[in-house]
Amino acid sequence: MVSSSCREIDAASMFNIVLVAPLIPSNTGNIARTCACTGSVLHLVKPLGFDISDKALKRAGLDYWDKLEVKVWESLEELQHANSNSPFFYIETSAKKFYTEAKIPKNSFLVFGNEDKGLPLSLIEANEKTSLKVPMVGDIRSLNLSNCAALVLYEALRQNNFKGN
Repeated sequence: MVSSSCREIDAASMFNIVLVAPLIPSNTGNIARTCACTGSVLHLVKPLGFDISDKALKRAGLDYWDKLEVKVWESLEELQHANSNSPFFYIETSAKKFYTEAKIPKNSFLVFGNEDKGLPLSLIEANEKTSLKVPMVGDIRSLNLSNCAALVLYEALRQNNFKGN
């Protein structure tokens, strides 16, 4: 069920969630629901580990698919080139800076790797200033992808007062 607070977010505060080669349909479905609830665009970068019509994907997103903008890209480079005037932030456990330490302006692209391999270390190293991580303790591998996407997206929304500037 959508909480009333979801409806209080101004759609002008749009953000972009990018999933690079996602593998698990239910994670993507959960992220799709978060995108629909926040007015964010979901970008899927091939290869996808499932068919976009997958039942698990649709079930996780429930009745949100008609309220969601989804774009599918052949590569991350294609997406970056098409949106070269927008800021990109790369979320990965190997980043040095916490997601709460960055100023994330509206219309930013928040890029997440897949559940198995994450984003390439070379991408994180090449974009050190805009690579972010979610803090974790101990030797835990990582949080669930949909949880990380929600955390970072809602921090970006908070920084922008949950509405457009």
